[in-house]
Amino acid sequence: MKKYAAVFHILFIALFLLSCTPKKNIVYMSNDNFQQEVSQAKYAGLHLQEGDRLQILVSAFDEIAVRPFNIATMNRTGNTTSGTSGGNTGSSPSEYTVNSDGTIIFPVLGAVYCKGMTKQQLKEDLESRLKRYLTDPMVTITLTNFNISVLGEVKSPGQKTSPTEKLNIFQAIALAGDLTYDANRTNVKLIRTSEATGKDETVSLDLSEASIVNSPYYYLQQNDILYVEPDRNKQVAVNNDSATDKWIRYGGIALGLVTLIISLTRK
Repeated sequence: MKKYAAVFHILFIALFLLSCTPKKNIVYMSNDNFQQEVSQAKYAGLHLQEGDRLQILVSAFDEIAVRPFNIATMNRTGNTTSGTSGGNTGSSPSEYTVNSDGTIIFPVLGAVYCKGMTKQQLKEDLESRLKRYLTDPMVTITLTNFNISVLGEVKSPGQKTSPTEKLNIFQAIALAGDLTYDANRTNVKLIRTSEATGKDETVSLDLSEASIVNSPYYYLQQNDILYVEPDRNKQVAVNNDSATDKWIRYGGIALGLVTLIISLTRK
């Protein structure tokens, strides 16, 4: 009996140690070279897309001369050019929407192509055009609908609106309440529309690597989609549960048929 008791204790300790084994790949950026990689992180800025809503304000030394170039004040000058025509139907009176042809319709200036530009490039382009009419014009541009979607193994999936335009992947995950315990941190998929082809492209990101901050996909663009896969343990568990449910269902049907046959033969 003592021999069996010793074997039982050994098995119990082994099972206990196995059950205490920590889950792999649950820590973000757990690999080395973190400081080196962070020093290389760069933010390239947003590139304007169709459907973006831009709040654009023009200012200059002469407040009266600048009125025709701001939607909110243009009517006071008797100017009949509508800044909300051609698709500029933002929710704010000073908003412009990027049309399907990549332009915004700007007061006095007319159609201004901006798709694919950064905000800084559009700012410089507008200021250059406005110098024909104003002395030292200054343009301020704000993107008002920076939306991303976070799906899969996160605590609060769905479309999220970022309060900041400089949004990295970890900030996006924070907007979704962080990843769940069952998330696969080594294979997070990012879906982004390519500016060159106009088609969606998918890339896989490993959040356990410190080098993630050096990825060209570390900072998100508006309308990006993040999909967080469940890890292998979760997938196996779901498949096992599905198989168990199937056996229970089929077993119940078989048991019912056997019971019916037995009851009929007894008669």
